[in-house]
Order: sequence, then C-alpha cells, then structure tokens
Amino acid sequence: MLEIRTIADIVAFESTPLVERNLPDSTYEVFARGAQKRPDKTALTFFLQGTKYEKSVSYSYRDWFGRMTQAANMFHDLGVGPNDVVSYILPNLPETFITLYGAEAVGISNPLNPLLEPDTLAEIMKAAETKVLVTVGPFPNIDLWQKSAEIVAKVPSIHTILQVDLADHLSGLTKLVVKLMQRREANPPVKARVLNFNKTLKGYSAEKLTFNRAIKPDDVASYFHTGGTTGIPKLAIHTHRNEVFDSWMAATAAGADETEITLCGLPLFHNFGAIAAGLGLWSVGSTVVLASPQGYRGEGVVPNFWKIVEHYRCTSFNTVPTLIKSLLDLPVGDADISSLASAICGAAPLPVEWFKQFRERTGVGILEGYGLTEATSVNSVNPRYGEQRVGSIGFRLPYQEMRIAIIEDGQFERFAETDEVGVVILRGPNVFPGYKEAVHNVNVFVDSGDGGAKWLNTGDMGRQDADGYFWLTGRKKELIIRGGHNIDPKLIEEPIHEHPAVAVAAAVGRPDARVGELPVVYVELKPGQTATEEEILEFACEHVGERAAVPKRIYIVNEIPLTAVGKIFKPALSRAQVVDVYQEEVAQVDGVEKVVVSAEADKVRGTIAYVNVTAQPGTDKVALEQDVRTALGQYSVAYELSIG
Repeated sequence: MLEIRTIADIVAFESTPLVERNLPDSTYEVFARGAQKRPDKTALTFFLQGTKYEKSVSYSYRDWFGRMTQAANMFHDLGVGPNDVVSYILPNLPETFITLYGAEAVGISNPLNPLLEPDTLAEIMKAAETKVLVTVGPFPNIDLWQKSAEIVAKVPSIHTILQVDLADHLSGLTKLVVKLMQRREANPPVKARVLNFNKTLKGYSAEKLTFNRAIKPDDVASYFHTGGTTGIPKLAIHTHRNEVFDSWMAATAAGADETEITLCGLPLFHNFGAIAAGLGLWSVGSTVVLASPQGYRGEGVVPNFWKIVEHYRCTSFNTVPTLIKSLLDLPVGDADISSLASAICGAAPLPVEWFKQFRERTGVGILEGYGLTEATSVNSVNPRYGEQRVGSIGFRLPYQEMRIAIIEDGQFERFAETDEVGVVILRGPNVFPGYKEAVHNVNVFVDSGDGGAKWLNTGDMGRQDADGYFWLTGRKKELIIRGGHNIDPKLIEEPIHEHPAVAVAAAVGRPDARVGELPVVYVELKPGQTATEEEILEFACEHVGERAAVPKRIYIVNEIPLTAVGKIFKPALSRAQVVDVYQEEVAQVDGVEKVVVSAEADKVRGTIAYVNVTAQPGTDKVALEQDVRTALGQYSVAYELSIG
C-alpha cells in the first residue's frame, strides 16, 4: 500500500517506471485480474432501500467478472463492435456498472444523466451515434421509460433497447404488487427492438468471451458528456489507458487497498462515481457498497447513514460537500463508526467550517481532491497519511504532471512561480486525447515548448505552495458547480437569448449554503423592448434543457459589465453575488446593527470578501464574531472580518 505523506513520497514512488507497474491493457482486464487474484472476495454489495439497508445482494470478484463477460457477449451478439456505442440512462444499479464496463469490452460506452431533458439526451446520442440503449423499463413513479421512448424516435441509429426491470431487485409480496402495477403502466411503442436486460444477459456465457478482440490501451473506451447541451454536444473521449491508469492511481494515492470497504452514493453517469469510486477500487481489491438507485438521495439513506457505515463496516465513503452538510445535522448517536477512516470529497470546494466541524464530531478526516472529465476522473488528492490542508486539493497523482502556468490568449507564456496564481495544466496517461468533435478542441491543449507532450488547459485558476499542495483560486472557464454537478453557463444563456426581448444574458453562480452554487442570470434588454424578471424566468424554465441548470433568479440590468475588448466581465457579476449573499447572511445574525460587504480579486486566494460589521450596543463582540464566522463558514469564498 502506498502511504503518501509528502511530495517526496510521490517522487519516490515514481522511481519505478510506470511500464514496470504492469497495468492492464483494458478495463475488462482489470476485472479479469481481480477474479484471478481474489475470486471469492466481495467486489460489490448493493442495497435497494435506505430504510432496509440490511437487505442486500453481493457479487464476488468471480461473479462480477462473469457479469462483465456476459454483458460483453450480449452486446457483441446485438451487433456492437469496437467503434459502436452503447448508451445508458440508468440510476445507480449493479446493471449500470455491468453495462458501462461490459460495453467497453466490446465497444464504446456512453453514460448519460437521467435528469437531462429528452431533446438534450437525443442530441448527445445522435452525436455519439448510439446503437444500443440501456434504460429502466416501465416502473411505478419513474418516468425513464417514457423519456427513453421519446428519445428513440429522434435517434435513428438506435436499433435495440435493453430494459432493466427494477422489480428484479424486489422480493416477496412487494415484488408481486409492483409486477401488477407494471402491467398498468403505459408502454409506448418504439421503433427499435426491446429486450429485457437481465433475461437476455442470462443467455450468454460468463466463462469467456465468445468473440475475438485484442483491446489496445489507446482504443476508445467511453464517451463522457461534458459542457453545455446546446449546439454540438461535447463528448470527451476516454481511452482504456486513461481509465485504467487514472482509476488505479487515484485509489492507490488515496491509500485504498484490499481492506477498503467504500460506501458509494454518487451518480454513475459521472466520472467520479463510475471510474474512481468503481473501477479504481476494484483495481486494488477493495469492496464497493452501492447505496440505492438514487444514491445518497435515496429515501432513508442519509437518515440511516451512520447505521449503514456500522452495518457494512465501511472504512471510507465518497462524497460531495452537500452530503457533508447533511451529515453535520445527523448525530452519530450509538452507531459504531470506528471502522471509518476517511471521506473522499470532490466535485466542488468544501467550506472550511464544514471540514472542521465534521472532523471534530466524527474524528474522520476529509480528503479533498480535484478532477475533471477531460483528465478521466481524479487528478489530485490530499494525503491520507500526511497533513490534510483545509481548502487545498492536495498533491498531484503520481506519474501525472500538474503545474500552474501563465497562459494568455490560449498560448503558454511560462510556468508560474511558487504561490503565483495561474492556470492549472495537466499531462500524463490520464489526459484524454480530445473531444469527439474537432470543433471543441481549440485551445484545449497548450505547448510549453519543452519537447514533451502538450498540456491540458483545465481552465481552472490555482496556485502551488512550497510544499507541493495545490489550491484552486477560481475558474477561468466559468462553470457553475451545483451540488458537485458542473453546469456550463452556455446551457442557460443560449436558450434565454432566444427570448425576443433579451439582448445579452450572462449566467453566474450564486453562493449557496446547501449546494455550493445556484445559477442566476443577468439580462440586458434590447432597446425598446420590455420584459419582467418573472417573464424571463418562466421562459428559462421552459427552454433550459437541464433541470439543475434552470436559474433561480433573473436580474434585469441597464448594462452588463464588459472588458476592454468588449467581452462580458463575469468576475464582476460573480463578486456581486458574493456581496449580496454575505450581506444577507450576516444581517440575520443576532447582535448585528450594520454590515458592509465588498469583494475583490486576490492574487493568492482568488475572490475574497471583506466583511465589516457594526455591533449593536452592548453586544458581546467575541461571541458575535464567532456567530458571524459560523454563518460565513457555510460558504467556500474566503473572507476577512472586522467588527466594530
């Protein structure tokens, strides 16, 4: 097991050339090796309901590999070849992993977010040229089948649909009742062959592949959708080398091994849950506990969280800041969580106050990390066995280069000095080869002129301190991160621009104590046109293609700030939202007479808020300061506080 404490441990680990690590050539080989090394060990445990978490189904490494083999044989028999795509619209199920990695053994997998609107999903699948779609069949109170049926009519390349029957995970009277209800569910006709996933799967060999394919490390494994959902969809290409290396290295750097039992409730259409929290743990012999089809959002999962940890003796869990906030409101009680050693948090910045409170109440450290789809999944993480610097995204992964660079107009100028803010750039075996559509590859890579491979320009702003820790200070690419989910502002802006009264629309994130950020939009109207904020908000609700991206507020302004060259200056809008939120938050604290907030760009810390509070006469200023810091500690934007 690799125990990273300082950057020196990473350098020492790299003294063994990567080629001598003898990594598998494909994701399928990861499962084959697991079955060979530890056939009877539990690979996956799945429970359907958080209220009945004790009832579960488990798969040994042998069983798990067999399911991948069956799926690969099934997809091959359905006409899927190395360049063909299997898309899935599924909740968190064993069948989701089986589809993802079974498809990669024969062709290309394409995970899709079930919350996207049908038109958006159809555009992605048309760009991917999907041949086979795996989705949920008719089931009470779940609309995925109706949504999928609507999509198929718009994607002529789909010739087969495999339905996963959720009733397969039920038993007894409950299953009988659901089966009766399913018969009453509408089952719209579709222009494609429709098969039952599990019934069809059982007809194929679990012992060996029935076709010949020698997968090469640089063969395409998957298309993960990223970015906006208007115009040409952005499909990030992952090779087998990308996924094998990044998953193994992420799990290894986080200190996982055969003793690890990790609770997973992150969505399996996202790279963190699908790759790092799945494939990575299986590559080092760990056990994954998959928590309900809705993940951590499933009924009873959060209320029973500590009991679930106790029952399965979990040693870690993967998380996003919103879950940490929920757990802070949930007493551990009499649950025995002594097995729990760490939580791995990514997707969005974690407020410092939440980190401190969680460690104080549970004794468990949070390993904050960083990653992006274009670099497969995970790219840095705080050391499990070393100092976990609150607010930092930790050390780079071994064998992956991570630097801060000064980039102007898409061109590399120089590497940044220690603690100098610049753009985070990456290169290594986990960096993707590019997007499927060449139009999206402009300025994605930069050349440092050192004779090595080009670097991935992440668009994220950051710095590296003298000890090798990385810190994010902002986002040049302007993504809005809601509950760990990336939202491209264009997804919001482009539909709103279709409103006849709108001249300019600019979407930014508004700090939120529960989900990190919520999308809001500043709008400038066309000369002579009139519209209310309510009217434009209603228009956005109807036309934005993703529920999470629908803005919470519209601000009609006379002028949207521009740069000297006429581009929208979003940092000014983002800082205005910080000021507004911090002003509202502090004003509600007992003992505050007046509060004045301003926000500026800081070269080291990114955006920083300056909060000046006037206390009411007779107020205990020490206690007031603590109350204000507690209120602002819910947010990730740094601040400086003065009380008078």
